[in-house]
Amino acid sequence: MNILPLIAESIDELTAIFRDLHAHPEIGFTEDRTSGIVADKLREYGVDEVHTGLGKTGVVGLIHGKKHGNRRVGLRADMDALPIQEITGLEYASTNDGVMHACGHDGHTTMLLGAAKHLAATRDFDGTVVLVFQPAEEGLGGARQMIADGLFEQFPCDEIYGMHNWPSGQAGKVGICKGVAMAGAAFFDITVTGKGSHAARPSDGKDALIIAASLTSELQTIASRNVPPLDTCVLSVTQLHAGAAYNVVPEIATLAGTIRYFKDEIYELAAGRMQAICDGFALAHDVQITCALRNVFDVLINDNDLSDAYMEAAADIVGLENTFDKAEPATGSEDFADMLKVVPGAYCIIGHAGTVPLHNPSFLLDPEILPVGASVMARVVEKRLPL
Repeated sequence: MNILPLIAESIDELTAIFRDLHAHPEIGFTEDRTSGIVADKLREYGVDEVHTGLGKTGVVGLIHGKKHGNRRVGLRADMDALPIQEITGLEYASTNDGVMHACGHDGHTTMLLGAAKHLAATRDFDGTVVLVFQPAEEGLGGARQMIADGLFEQFPCDEIYGMHNWPSGQAGKVGICKGVAMAGAAFFDITVTGKGSHAARPSDGKDALIIAASLTSELQTIASRNVPPLDTCVLSVTQLHAGAAYNVVPEIATLAGTIRYFKDEIYELAAGRMQAICDGFALAHDVQITCALRNVFDVLINDNDLSDAYMEAAADIVGLENTFDKAEPATGSEDFADMLKVVPGAYCIIGHAGTVPLHNPSFLLDPEILPVGASVMARVVEKRLPL
């Protein structure tokens, strides 16, 4: 492993930052403490410009190289946590009840800070690096908010790179999926309004719960019977709420869930069928059904050439034998996709010890990968902006 020297010297500092961020997680758009720490560290490291407040709690830093060329490379990390109660038992476990860094964004932030420290100290590149610390990745639209606030107008980038930890049990393995790499996603909320009645006389009412349960099953036919078999669509109903008493047929039932897809036309097909099924159930049962869908993640598409460049940089750090460029597309989603719609770039995964999945209350990010990820991010800048 070829960790960059200044980053290797900073391992204790990076570990301390990571532990502090992990112990103080913050939900999207409330990352005030986290963004404050980020901004302070960037100033401490001698970053040329530090801008706060973009995307509410986002932070952007600029570092100019030894030569002031016109090209700019962006590096992005996300900062938000999840509404999960941590049960890891770590000595630095979350001190915020019901909030946890269960996706490793504390690690991503730390890695980018490590890269920033190296780049600000060495400046062995020709051009400018744009450091983007993004809030609210977990379904709240942080990337879109930063873009709407003028991220790439104020801080234009020629290309941009992101990274995500992966609990594969294979520490230091760095991989990428060229082209379509991660699914787009929409969330949906469906409300069934029937007619309440006494549970002993259900014939007097229109049972919203029974209708919602049947609707839940029928929605599964969209993926199995409407989507072409060689295309991918995941439709999951993840919530069903109805009733509050043993002896009352509920008047209202609500469903919620998500659609994942790799092609916009597949999403349009699924959304259209969902609305048609809801309309049909409303007519068949003489009730009112509303269906609201909102797109929250675009399909993430990695640029082929920049994916190769990213893996070349990673090979300098972890060795060619520990890189791979044929990772499978993932049905998970990532709002870095919104940035990649504006600026070409690539998004890789970095493996680490442990196999507890992301978004699990027992998830552990192995701190050993912090200097690895930081070195890869710094190295891609030096290779893409050579002196």
